[in-house]
Amino acid sequence: MKRLANLAAALVLALPLALGASGSSATQGTGGAPRFAVDPAWPQELPNHWILGAVTGVFVDAKDHVWITHLPETLTEEETSEVQNPPIATCCRPAPPVLELDANGKIVQGWGQGSVDDTSNWPRNPHGIFVDHNDFVWIGTYMHHRVQKFTRDGKLVLNIGQYDKNAGSNDTTLLGGPSGIWVDPKTNEVFISDGYRNRRVIVFDGATGKYLRHWGAYGNRPDDTEKFDPRTMASGALPKQFSTPHGITGSRDGKIYVADRRGNRIQVFDQQGKFLAEKIIAPATLASGSAFVIVLSPDAAQQWLYLADGTNHKVWILRRSDMEVVGEFGRGGRQLGQFLRPHGMSVDSKGNLYVGEASTGRRVQRFTLAK
Repeated sequence: MKRLANLAAALVLALPLALGASGSSATQGTGGAPRFAVDPAWPQELPNHWILGAVTGVFVDAKDHVWITHLPETLTEEETSEVQNPPIATCCRPAPPVLELDANGKIVQGWGQGSVDDTSNWPRNPHGIFVDHNDFVWIGTYMHHRVQKFTRDGKLVLNIGQYDKNAGSNDTTLLGGPSGIWVDPKTNEVFISDGYRNRRVIVFDGATGKYLRHWGAYGNRPDDTEKFDPRTMASGALPKQFSTPHGITGSRDGKIYVADRRGNRIQVFDQQGKFLAEKIIAPATLASGSAFVIVLSPDAAQQWLYLADGTNHKVWILRRSDMEVVGEFGRGGRQLGQFLRPHGMSVDSKGNLYVGEASTGRRVQRFTLAK
């Protein structure tokens, strides 16, 4: 009975799953690449009949606490029966849009009430989350063109951009669909992949929000008029501009990695925007593309790079030194260890990966690094 209870708790963030699925442990790797296995006992059951909508961001902080952003508005009336007027059943209700879980998967806190919150001080439709070296929590809002900085308990400290205002990829004060955030602990500069409307990386001072610099694909000036047909990528044609810069992270050796989602690629820069390298991933991928979120392994050399692919429903494993694909895990499905649109991803200090899904799975799974 205890074993059954643990399994049930592990599946609280998901729609019903069948255990014993193919893809429940990972998988293919070469050259000493990391191997992962899904943890069926993580997370613990959420309190208050809470359930998740589409997961848009996952980040593991210095305490190995897992932060999650999700979209309560994606839940149906049947999924939120308890809060209908009148209630139509005894369960369930949307979880707050921002959640903090401890390393064991137990809820620590939640912020906000989703669409009913005042948009002047809350990131409506949150997308992307990052907890910096000073313990500030950064959250983007992809539909409303703003990145906001909060204290750990949810007090607003700084706005970058303005609600629902956009002026294109070369404006220095407004954003356009920000999707990912990384803060450099050495300089306190905040790097933003500004990509659902704009097509660039933009950098601000993390304390004041002062604009510092921006760049587009290959380190060039962004051009929002440039058109590209992703159907031509399989034959070798590459977009001259970012298609959807969707995920961003920085390495200890000063490189910036950008996941260009619909461009099916990773581009690498120095911190000033000089182009260094490019890696194409599954170039025949259409729809939303293959390059969603990028994460580096926590070892001193950051030897491995992990890329969440929300269209092919898997995680790619690359060797960072030469950007070669050395493994992958996951496939499409709702069973344990499978994915439907992996969209948020992060790594803890032990090298375990946490992957959130933005489609109907609506859950976060932990994949433990094999010893």
